[in-house]
Amino acid sequence: MNHSAVSVVIPCHTERRWPQLVRAVGSVFAQQPRPIEVVVAVDHNETLYERAVRELPGVTVLANRFQRGVSGNRNTGVRHTTTEVVALLDDDAYAHPGWLAGLVAPFADPAVVGTGGAIRPDWERPRPAWFPDEFLWVVGGSYTGMPAETAPIRNVWSASMAVRRDVFDLVDGFRVGFGKVGDRSRPEDTDLCIRMSNATGGRWMYVPGALIDHPVEAARTRLRFFLHRCYQEGRGKVEMARLNDGGESLGSERSYLTRTLPRAVGRGLADAVRGRGAANAAKAGAVLAGVAAAAVGGVAELVHGQRPERVRPAVAVNAGAEARQ
Repeated sequence: MNHSAVSVVIPCHTERRWPQLVRAVGSVFAQQPRPIEVVVAVDHNETLYERAVRELPGVTVLANRFQRGVSGNRNTGVRHTTTEVVALLDDDAYAHPGWLAGLVAPFADPAVVGTGGAIRPDWERPRPAWFPDEFLWVVGGSYTGMPAETAPIRNVWSASMAVRRDVFDLVDGFRVGFGKVGDRSRPEDTDLCIRMSNATGGRWMYVPGALIDHPVEAARTRLRFFLHRCYQEGRGKVEMARLNDGGESLGSERSYLTRTLPRAVGRGLADAVRGRGAANAAKAGAVLAGVAAAAVGGVAELVHGQRPERVRPAVAVNAGAEARQ
């Protein structure tokens, strides 16, 4: 596959992240080979859209053509592209050299429908001593239990992802109405991965060498956020299973719950007993609290959840929001 025939989509929604967006765009243009197009998709924010048009030279700027939310915003960007493979990067992330080439390389195998790279948390304040490695997904990072080398995996994260465009189109992209909006969080990237694999029998590859840094704001280091995020994940996984016709889609979660997390608890308690620091006991406690919060979220979704309606493409909200090359 020609590595140069790749586009990159960066979704964004707030001016607060403008410096990070500029850095993200710069890190993409610095990739070798350079992508043939960089698309910035703006989620229902006219001020941010106009600034991006003015101040991001060489970038295609689009307005989200779907309802508010990151799922429709990513779909807007990907559907504009014409390349066989499209990569996605979060607007506040920084792609290290070799990121794009690493994500694209596995597509030489026609059975690969998508890839994802390693995500390293970039902590705004010191990481809490109680925060377990197994729960780094709470802050959008790669966590203990993921492959250490390039290997097949059920799902990756859209903060650092590449998709085979024809399969993405086959499943109609990210599920609009199921994703991250405000404080509500749903695993729209996991859902996409499952649907793309099921549609073709293809597989996803995790590429640890394709590295990005992803910032962790100070507010996300608090126990309250940790528990809220676990609760939301529990709700989201139950809703995802419903949308994908049952619990078969949750095999990875069962392995995580029955193998990875018990080992984490046992290791933390054993280290604490051996006098290696109270932080190890705190980590074990955080694992148990996180599981409990996710369980409560799962029960809440079983009791109160409803199947979200599928939202179809519509005309751009802002009539003047045309793409700029």
